[in-house]
Amino acid sequence: MLWKLIQTQLDKKHITVYRLAKLTGIPNNTLYEYKNNDVQPTFNNMIKIADALDISLDVFRKGVEK
Repeated sequence: MLWKLIQTQLDKKHITVYRLAKLTGIPNNTLYEYKNNDVQPTFNNMIKIADALDISLDVFRKGVEK
């Protein structure tokens, strides 16, 4: 569920998972675990992802609450 929100933001900004890994310092394998195996990111990694996408963490929180 959370990855769908991340993917939506990646698509809006035309950023690949590879590029997100470079921007955040989160290993590619970890991001693909989030994507393919529905593993939930740590809070620290969510901060890195939100910062890299230049969005608020609230975007993810509001999307998950729905």
